[in-house]
Amino acid sequence: MRAPALAALHAALAQPVQARTLAGAASLVWQHGRRVDLHAVGHADIEAGVALRADHIHRIFSNTKLVTSVAALQLWEAGALDLDEPVDRWLPALAQRHVLRPGATRLDDTEPARGPITLRQLLCHNAGLTYGIFDPASPLTAAYAQQRVLSAHTTLADMVDALAPLPLALQPGTGFEYSVATDVVARLLEVVLGQRFGQIIQQRVLQPLGMVDTGFMVPPAQQHRLATLYAGASVQDPQRPGLSPLDESPQRSSYRVPVARESGGGGLVSTLADMMALLRALMPGGDGPRLLKPETLALLWANQLPAGRWQRFADLGHLVGRGHGLAGGLVLQPGPQDHPAAAGELYWGGLAGTHWLIHPGLGLAAALMVQRHMGFMHPAVAAWKRAVYGVAVAAA
Repeated sequence: MRAPALAALHAALAQPVQARTLAGAASLVWQHGRRVDLHAVGHADIEAGVALRADHIHRIFSNTKLVTSVAALQLWEAGALDLDEPVDRWLPALAQRHVLRPGATRLDDTEPARGPITLRQLLCHNAGLTYGIFDPASPLTAAYAQQRVLSAHTTLADMVDALAPLPLALQPGTGFEYSVATDVVARLLEVVLGQRFGQIIQQRVLQPLGMVDTGFMVPPAQQHRLATLYAGASVQDPQRPGLSPLDESPQRSSYRVPVARESGGGGLVSTLADMMALLRALMPGGDGPRLLKPETLALLWANQLPAGRWQRFADLGHLVGRGHGLAGGLVLQPGPQDHPAAAGELYWGGLAGTHWLIHPGLGLAAALMVQRHMGFMHPAVAAWKRAVYGVAVAAA
């Protein structure tokens, strides 16, 4: 019964590779406790003629946020952190915030924050922080660059200090602003536990799940497995054919040597197998090892954004129907690009186009690995997700 749906999934993976808008694509689908499909197409390295395999290592960028969020929720379960306690107890540099007034064009056009930043707000990107890269019109874009907020050559502690003099983009708790918040969470965990962030996630997430290929750099003996990162011919037009290797840039993309920043928001490399181990561990009632209590897992699907607020990105506007929980985005109302069965999905993606999703109602988990810089909104991702749901519902 699945054969036509699987063929459609494989076609969805092959189409952008054939069109030369993606170098390669690898997908793993798991449903009701068993592997349904594993498929890879295209190249890990076009110039060297290396075919993409399922075991290639990829830069997962913002997929890292899932690992960080899980570690933070473990500390919440243990009583070491409170979701609604001001984080300035641990990070005093974030106390007494000021906020840009609506429409502000200057950094000094601010008002006092009406409340403190909390862990809950950080986990769901409504603490008022930003990324400083997605909205060129904001005065915070130049300020984040000047303060080196995103520099891989500064530590997480340095990053929090760099944020101290900068205003917030919006009042804490009032709306969604994709941001460095998960990196702040990583620093929070360092302060609470007295360890470096890499040690924390190794002990609490990666090692318990056997995620042996996930880390902040690729060991020399495994660097032949690191897929090359490519830039497309056009960021504005992702359908335009053409790819060029971008292996040593942007910042951090080589992942062959250690850097100071162990980024909880985007610093990891990983594989399909490792990502699926994590997704299975987060599937309510699933078959994988448990990292969180059942009641915490259920909470992952609770929208944390204020009523009437949706995810919002400067270049995309409000994504109506998309909420955000404590560990990723939520499909509350499927949109035109979604499969109708997607309501109830927990998901996120990375800068290079990697994606993951969990749908408890269908017993479904899936992960996609691609390697295109600024590929997180590539049309191929939406096509892959629709095809994955086609496979899932074919067995229902």
